[in-house]
Amino acid sequence: MSKGKLYLMPTLMGSETWDHVIPEQVKELAINTRYFAVEDLKSARRYLRKLDRTFPIDQSTFFILNKKTPPTDLAAMLAPLKKGHNVAIISEAGCPGIADPGADLVALAHQRGDFVSPLTGPSSILLALMASGFNGQSFAFNGYIPKERKKRVFTFKDFEREVSRTGQTQIFMETPFRNNNLLEDLLNECLDATFLCIACDLTLPTERVQTMTVAEWRENAFDLNKRPTMFLIGKPFAGL
Repeated sequence: MSKGKLYLMPTLMGSETWDHVIPEQVKELAINTRYFAVEDLKSARRYLRKLDRTFPIDQSTFFILNKKTPPTDLAAMLAPLKKGHNVAIISEAGCPGIADPGADLVALAHQRGDFVSPLTGPSSILLALMASGFNGQSFAFNGYIPKERKKRVFTFKDFEREVSRTGQTQIFMETPFRNNNLLEDLLNECLDATFLCIACDLTLPTERVQTMTVAEWRENAFDLNKRPTMFLIGKPFAGL
C-alpha cells in the first residue's frame, strides 16, 4: 500500500465563493479528502461545505492544529498517511505554513519522510506585495506588530532604516479590530516621505490596495476596522 500525502490546502480569505481563487484541482482534492488538520474547526467545515454542499462532514476526521496544540499531538495527525490516506492542513491564513502553526506539522512530516505537497491558492502576503509596487526580489514578512507603543514605534523606525539602507520591502499586519490604531501610529510616527502600501480585503468585492507617502495617507486615510489588512513599507520605482 502506498503512503498518503500531506497537502497544504489553501482556503478562502473571507469570500463567499471559491471559484475565482481556488483552482478546480484543489477543490477536487479537498472534497475527496477525509482527514484534516485545521486551525479552526468551524471555519474549516464551512469552507468544505462551500466547495461541496454535500461534503460528508460526519464521515471525516478533524484534528485541531493551532498555536496551543501540544507537539505530542502532531504524530497522530500524520498517522493516516501510513494507511494510504491523504491529510490536508487548512489554516486561517489563506495558505498553510505561512504565519500559522501548520509549519510544525510539515516539519515533522519531513522528518518522517512523508510526501508534502503545497497547493496553489491565495496568500495575502504575496498578493499585497504583488500589488504594492515595491521591491519583490527582497522582502521580509514581519508578522504582527508589537502591541506596546514604544516597541511599535521603534519597529516602524527600524523598517524605515532597512528600506532606506537595502531597499528591502517590509510587510506586517495587525489584528483587524486594531488596524485603525496601527494606521494612526504609522501616520504619526513615520517620516512624511516614507512610502506605505495598504492592502485590505484582498480577493473580496471590497478589495482596496493603495500605495502613497505617509504625508499623502494623512489626507486620504480610510476606515480599516475589522477589515483584513496587510501593511507594507517599501521603496517604489526609482523614477517616482
